[in-house]
Order: sequence, then C-alpha cells, then structure tokens
Amino acid sequence: MQDWLTMSMGDLGRGIAAGEIDPVDLTRTYLDAIKAHPLQNRIYARLTEERAMAEAEAASERAKLGLRRSPIDGVPISWKDLFDTAGTATEAGTALLEGRMPEADALVLQNATSAGLVCLGKTHMSELAFSGLGLNPVTETPPCVNDEDAVSGGSSSGAATSVAFNLAPCGIGSDTGGSVRIPSAWNDLVGLKTTSERVSLQGVVPLCAKFDTIGPLCRTVEDASLMLAVLEGGKPADLRGATLKGRRFAVLDTLAFDDIRDAPRAAFQSAVERLAAAGASIEHIEAPEVADAMAPTAILFTSEAYGTWKDVIEAAPDKMFAEILARFRAGAQFSAPDYVAAWQTLDAARATWNARVAGFDAVLLPSSPILPPNAARLLSDHDYYVTENLLALRNTRIGNVLGLSAITLPTGVPSCGITLMGAPFGEEKLLRVAAAAETALA
Repeated sequence: MQDWLTMSMGDLGRGIAAGEIDPVDLTRTYLDAIKAHPLQNRIYARLTEERAMAEAEAASERAKLGLRRSPIDGVPISWKDLFDTAGTATEAGTALLEGRMPEADALVLQNATSAGLVCLGKTHMSELAFSGLGLNPVTETPPCVNDEDAVSGGSSSGAATSVAFNLAPCGIGSDTGGSVRIPSAWNDLVGLKTTSERVSLQGVVPLCAKFDTIGPLCRTVEDASLMLAVLEGGKPADLRGATLKGRRFAVLDTLAFDDIRDAPRAAFQSAVERLAAAGASIEHIEAPEVADAMAPTAILFTSEAYGTWKDVIEAAPDKMFAEILARFRAGAQFSAPDYVAAWQTLDAARATWNARVAGFDAVLLPSSPILPPNAARLLSDHDYYVTENLLALRNTRIGNVLGLSAITLPTGVPSCGITLMGAPFGEEKLLRVAAAAETALA
C-alpha cells in the first residue's frame, strides 16, 4: 500500500481498473500520509477530507460496476490555492483574500470531478502567483525536495511539493511566466505549460489573464497527457510508439544560457547528448526575436497585474510581502500607449519565431539557469532576491511571451530540468515528443 504514494497517475488508474486498488483505500492512504507528514502545513493550505472521501466512495462504486469515467477515475490530486472550490476557502496565497469562500468550483475542477478525480485539498503558492521563487512569508514557503533550506519554485510551490514529497500523485498549478515549470524542474517533476486560452480560466484567481495558463505537475509525461485531457474535457494524446528517430530539435542559444550556473548547464548538455544518442538531430539556433519579445515583458506583465489588483492592493498594502507589493506597483509607471506598443512588438516577434522554428519538432533550453535559492537569504538580501527572482523565470518566460506550449522534464541531475517548447496549441505533438525524450533521459 505504501507503494501507492510513489506511483504515477496512469499506474494508479490501471490498478483501479484491474480491481487491485480501491479508490477509498487509496485516498485514505494519501490523506493519512499528508496528516502524518512533518511538512504538511508548509505544503497544503487546507485539506478537503470530507469531499475527498465522498468522491473516493463514488469512484469505488463506479469501478465495481464497470462505469469508470476516465482512465484516472478514482485517483486523488491536489489543487493550487487559486482554483475556486465551492465551500472551501480559496485565498491565492495572500492575506488580501483571507476568508474568500467561492460558491462554485472552477471549471477545470468541475471537469476533473466529472472525470472521477478526487480532490485532496489546496496547496500553498506565491502571493497572488507573482513570483517564480515560491517564497511566501505571508502564508507558507514550501521547501525544495532536494534542499529543505531552499525554496521550491513558484508560484505553484505547494503543487510541486505535494507530488515531490509523495503527498499527491499530481498537483494542478498555473503558469504565467514559468509557475508550473520552475517548481517542476526544481523538484524533479514533469510540468506541462499549456497554450494560453487552451484551458479554461473560469473560476481561477487571475494574475495576468492574457498570459495565465493551467497545467499539471506530475511524475510522467503520460500523467501530463491524461491530466490535460481531464482539465479540458477531451481525450489524451496517443503516446504509443513515440520515438526520437528522425526528430529535429533546436537548441536556443539566444538568452537561454546568459548567466547560467554550472550545474544547470552541465545537466542540460548531458540531456541533449542522450537525446541525440536516441536518434534526434540537434541544431543550435540564434533567434533575435526572442530578445525583442522579452524586452517589453515588464510592461506587459506588471501593467495587467496591477490593473487587475490595484484597488484590492491599495486598500490594504501592508498585508502584502513587500517584494511582491513592489512588483505589482511597478505596473503603475507605464502608460496605455506603452502597453499597446509592447503588444505590437510581441505580436511581430511571435510571427518571426513561428516561421523560424516551423521545421523543428521542439526547441530545447535549460528549464532554469539557476538552482533553488536559499530561502533565508532571499528574505534578508534584497539584491539577491531580485537577481534570483528574475533569473529563475528568465528561460520559462520565453515560452509564455511567445505563446507556446512547453514541457519540462527531469534530467537526472537534482533540480535541473530540460524544457521542450512546441508550437501554440501543439500539445499533442509535444507530448509525443516528450514521451520519447523521457525514455531517453531515464
């Protein structure tokens, strides 16, 4: 039974289908593990135990009757604390929303429930999702699985650690500038960033709606595929027979290796060599439009974030972590013409990029140029905080500003991931490529 805590969603689902795993026993095993874990309160903001057991009992009955609703019907998962849950507080990691009680589930949670998944509870996150570090002195800072003195990455910090510490087989997070991929990379998980507007944001506390995306943090590419299908009410990508033979990969040299630390660089190079050995062809590319796209990100992200939250923030600014407050307020310095011009620059860069990489199956880059920073130093050293925060999200943000699908995979080196960026709305192809890459990297 203890093995259940380390199994993938796909394997758990197959065990339920075969009658070897009862969803009630599985859910109880996870809830007991969470409540017994010394880091429970640093990972989970709150449990939904009564709901979980009721959903598990219904899944158990469906399994006995041969009426399962999806391949992962009966599997329990965690949810980042910005997905509305009816009757359970959803506070998005901030005292500004303390006690906020939604009346309905977010649409993606409704879809997951309809597919038979079990809601374990809500996980901690960066305040209002506006940091890639996962540092949150207002609520809790989940630790990295490889270094408990380090941050776990954000903003889906608890989502990642719920999986990494074997307290959920999958966590659902959001990704605006890297918030699924950074915590996945730093905790040796698979993290899928979906294309903007592919998965519904209805009932999700926003940061920058034009860039906000939803995705799973999980153990395998198969799990990412299964979970994407559940979130949008579709069918999972067909991963059978996936191979790297004949695949063309481009390594992005522009920006992605600037100021990179030794461990992520070496891990990336080793991973690329293994992909090549499995049959992929590797080419290096320069793409000046990436720098063009990244230049106006401060305008685009902070303007929308502050425009969305200005009234709530300024009614009680003292409730916020000072570093996050300053980041929001930076949006006040830009004008409407600045914002419009920034989008025009970005749209042109996207068109150039899509034409440049049309012949490649994926573009490769290190998921993060740095390792997880020390949490105590982040709190005491402002310059260190700013430098590490910007570097943490630098590579992942490329995928967000260009409007791409992207996935991070573990390289086998602790806290070092490799990202594969695919085409906009190209998740199915990307997942097939990633499944073959996963095998090569194992």
